[in-house]
Amino acid sequence: MSQQYPALLIIVPLLSALLISITGWINKRLCFPIAVAALAVSAYSCIGLLLRVVDEGVIVYRLGGWDPPMGIAYYVDHLNALVLVVVSVVALINLIGSKKSIELEMPGKTAPFYALYVLQVTGLLGVVVTGDAFNLYVLLEITALSGYAMLAMGDDRAPLSTLNYLYIGTIGACFYLLGVGYLYIVTGSLNMVDIANILPPLYESKAVLAAFIICLVGVWLKMAFFPLHAWLPNAYTHAPSAASSLIAPLVTKVMIYVMIRLILTVFTPEFTFNILAISEPIVWLAVVAIFMGAILALAERNLKKMLTYIIVAEVGYMVGGAWLGNRLGMTGAILHIVNDALMTLCAFMVVSNVAYKLKGYAFDDLKGLFRKMPFTMGAFVVAALSMIGVPPTCGFFSKWYLISGAIQSGQYAFMVALLFSSLVNVVLFFRVIEICFYEPFSDHHGHGHDHHAEPMAEAPVSMLVPLYVVAGGLILVGIYTSDIVNYVIEFAIPKSIL
Repeated sequence: MSQQYPALLIIVPLLSALLISITGWINKRLCFPIAVAALAVSAYSCIGLLLRVVDEGVIVYRLGGWDPPMGIAYYVDHLNALVLVVVSVVALINLIGSKKSIELEMPGKTAPFYALYVLQVTGLLGVVVTGDAFNLYVLLEITALSGYAMLAMGDDRAPLSTLNYLYIGTIGACFYLLGVGYLYIVTGSLNMVDIANILPPLYESKAVLAAFIICLVGVWLKMAFFPLHAWLPNAYTHAPSAASSLIAPLVTKVMIYVMIRLILTVFTPEFTFNILAISEPIVWLAVVAIFMGAILALAERNLKKMLTYIIVAEVGYMVGGAWLGNRLGMTGAILHIVNDALMTLCAFMVVSNVAYKLKGYAFDDLKGLFRKMPFTMGAFVVAALSMIGVPPTCGFFSKWYLISGAIQSGQYAFMVALLFSSLVNVVLFFRVIEICFYEPFSDHHGHGHDHHAEPMAEAPVSMLVPLYVVAGGLILVGIYTSDIVNYVIEFAIPKSIL
């Protein structure tokens, strides 16, 4: 059975999406259990695959028994095995925690939403596991189309915000496909490992340079790397809670993975860091992204939109870390894919709980929230501490690696940007905590009759338990960071990167 894990993690959710669509016409109540079962099988397969990779090294799975480069092969190494676990576990926990909010926000559309949700996860897992550059494009489109449909199910402004995302996402995908076309013309292959073997004599070719730049710009559009981020804040803010708490933690992180895969496997570190030597300007772009993401977040008076701008800054962290060109920076970038997925999931699940009870998440709606929803706000504090970077939460450790990498490579502007972003996060989150804890101020001015005016109105247990699993995960991943780095990430980075 374990030999088939790479196929199972894609096939089970793909077929389940079809099954959910059919079941929706017969009995809507069965759609949720089918979706949970499908994602549970995927998560089990991904965890099993990671354990196999740690034991055995790289696993090559040939689809249909065809040998690459003619057939499509899945190459599962330490890098994508780790990201597969993150994607599958985040998607499963979020689905379980979102059942109530899906029923509340989309009463007549639950069956199509579950089908799209599972299809989105199928696409994301496929993007991560595939070893074929064109196959990656196809799976990107599955991810994108199901994502657009889910985001557009939100409030009144959601369709227009999603339309902007659709235009920019399509341009990004076209750029990536054009780059792959150039690579195919030059190498005659679409298999990533095969391309990497064919490219060294062609490094001086203008077509290879064009392929690299075009692919990179396409991936940057998809991950919302500043200033190509304009689609993200509105698309995520106006989306249904369950959609934004799936897409916000995963889509940008999977695109960071694709960028790292291009750098390390397809074009190789030799070409990326030595021949091109464009690390310096890209790290400066990351610095600008971090500063601008932080400043734009400061201007927001809406909790969900504030979090979307924090994502823009976090993308800057990971792009900058990957392009420092040293082991510490790359370790920080890969570790931050894991940590940021969990932190963003925790924060967006809190927003989902707040929206479920209050029907809004503007700062004015949050007054007295510590009394109304103490358990939800407890988890919010953990997410906030992790995003700020307070040990022992996981956010501290990836920032530590990123800052160490910046110092090692002499990129002090990147180090300053990381510290600036952490300080801005302190301001952002403590401002929210202050509103939730101290306001309305009348309670604290001797008006005793107001003191018990706000009864506790906490989210249902089915939303709180998954939230607390994620909040606990932020601390556990922080505590076990050294194991993740030593057993997984250390082997994900080629020896040629020092």
